[in-house]
Amino acid sequence: IRDEESGYNKNLFCIPKHYEEDLERIFIPHGLILDRTERLARDILQDMGSHHIVALCVLKGGYKFFADLLDHIKALNQNGDKSVPVTVDFVRIKSYC
Repeated sequence: IRDEESGYNKNLFCIPKHYEEDLERIFIPHGLILDRTERLARDILQDMGSHHIVALCVLKGGYKFFADLLDHIKALNQNGDKSVPVTVDFVRIKSYC
């Protein structure tokens, strides 16, 4: 996203009441994030070929993206020509201090 990007008007989206005053604009719509996550899953499977995938999630902030990415990988695995084994693990790190 370029610095001069104006984003989308927040009135185009359903925003929970408790966030309304905190948001001025939406820069990346949720649908675009989901689409890019699916594309990333496709790229991972293509790049890995038939190699075993070890997926490592950094808790706590990354869990939602990680789960969405794995859901796409799982769906592509079930509907594709080949199935690639996937192992999942988690790590927790200290604060960014």
